[in-house]
Amino acid sequence: MQIRDVIQYLEQIAPSSYQAGYDNAGLITGDQGAEVKGVLCCLDSTEAIVEEAIEKGCNLIVAHHPIVFKGLKSLTGRNYVVIQAIKHDIAIYAIHTNLDSVYYQGVNTRIAEKLQLENTRILAPAAVMKKLSIYVPPAYSDVVRKALFAAGAGTLNHEKGLSYASLGVGTQDGQTGAEVKLEVFFASGQQPAVLRALRDSVPEAQLPYELSSIENKSALVGSGMVGQLVKPMKEEAFLKHLKKAMDVNVIRHTALLGKPVNTVAVCGGAGGFLLGAAKGQGADIFITADYKYHEFFDADGQIIIADIGHFESEQFTIQLLQEIISQKFSNFAAYCTEVTTNPVHYL
Repeated sequence: MQIRDVIQYLEQIAPSSYQAGYDNAGLITGDQGAEVKGVLCCLDSTEAIVEEAIEKGCNLIVAHHPIVFKGLKSLTGRNYVVIQAIKHDIAIYAIHTNLDSVYYQGVNTRIAEKLQLENTRILAPAAVMKKLSIYVPPAYSDVVRKALFAAGAGTLNHEKGLSYASLGVGTQDGQTGAEVKLEVFFASGQQPAVLRALRDSVPEAQLPYELSSIENKSALVGSGMVGQLVKPMKEEAFLKHLKKAMDVNVIRHTALLGKPVNTVAVCGGAGGFLLGAAKGQGADIFITADYKYHEFFDADGQIIIADIGHFESEQFTIQLLQEIISQKFSNFAAYCTEVTTNPVHYL
């Protein structure tokens, strides 16, 4: 099993095209063709993480945060982690805002699970939907449809196996014949897999197709998440629940509003940009991190803002990554790091 096999699987779940413009998700160091000896999952690729990978016999580190956001202009002691990884033939792969953006097996889904939220949905859905139209001989239509479904096409919102077929007449050199126009929707990140499935479904024929972007927003891709508690809770009781469920020492929050908490919005990491969406979705509390002093005023008596810390909000991503990899691959070990990389300490 090669490193590229692990990367390809991870990018089926969280396509790299979903990452934010400032991000640098992907393979940062290493050879994709190297055989995987072991995988170490972490939030941050630090010097201690690389040392742990060496001790555990891992030659692949899968981190949430990229170690490099901008191009390196020099490789000096300040970039020792990169030097150390290259020296020991350790690949570092980051899966950051693209993993933040997906509904299934995403960062915010794990937070929602920890808080026991129900009826969850993407807080700010993204416009990433596409439509594929294929012109298929009737004899091939079922084969093509099944192949596209297997690649993830035919999904709209949370419904799967959707397609539309219309029977028409095609002409070639004055000859006519029946033809099926098959149409399916899919999220843009699935495009490589969908087109590959189309080509492989009928290898002896080059089926003409048309791709177009559509205005619908995907219920499966976007930022943050919102859901409901099983039962409404008093504000102080919910904050205690939050503190325990997310294993945090401190919660910085705005004034309590004297009403029950029922609808909860979350965003791992720095999610202040989603406050308007949280208000718009009727959330009683918005849980995120990295709030500045003056930004707390933006709650404006309409919602509780709860800042639980950046590391704290994403810490369960480590376990999430280890589970994703372990459930797919059994011929090497995937470990959760035992090193705490949180740079913030509390007295």
